[in-house]
Amino acid sequence: MHKPAAPSPRTRIRRLPDRAHYDSETIASIVDAAVVCTVAFQIDGAVHAIPTNHWREGPYLYIHGAKASRMLKALTEGDACITIALVDGLVLARSAMHHSVNYRSVVIYGRFEIVGDPAEKHRSLRALVDGLYPGRWDTLRPITEKELNATSLLRIALAEA
Repeated sequence: MHKPAAPSPRTRIRRLPDRAHYDSETIASIVDAAVVCTVAFQIDGAVHAIPTNHWREGPYLYIHGAKASRMLKALTEGDACITIALVDGLVLARSAMHHSVNYRSVVIYGRFEIVGDPAEKHRSLRALVDGLYPGRWDTLRPITEKELNATSLLRIALAEA
């Protein structure tokens, strides 16, 4: 069976490349299994890496936050790198230098875009809440227009992962 190639040189795995998978199903399964991702970006030449909640819809990873967030502003102005790791087990060996960790991870590169349409924001935020707690959205008071306007919703394509 032919495995898909890395979508870009910066996503190509160099050490143990036979373990790499670049297909959308593998990427989606890891993104969906995790609740937190780490988003790396630059502000004024300084690199930052911030853990944040995420969710996936189709070929996009979504994050949200306060409209005034420096991070969210920076993510729409420059490239980002998002990492997700799931630890599946610890590998213990007779030698300290042969201990290891079994894990699955995804690294995503690109630039976030703003989701500005209020109906799309509302629908996507519902997907976030119901993804974490199925059925929870219907038990909550409705989001106000003020709350929706104060929230930025960003998405990044999973094309370069």
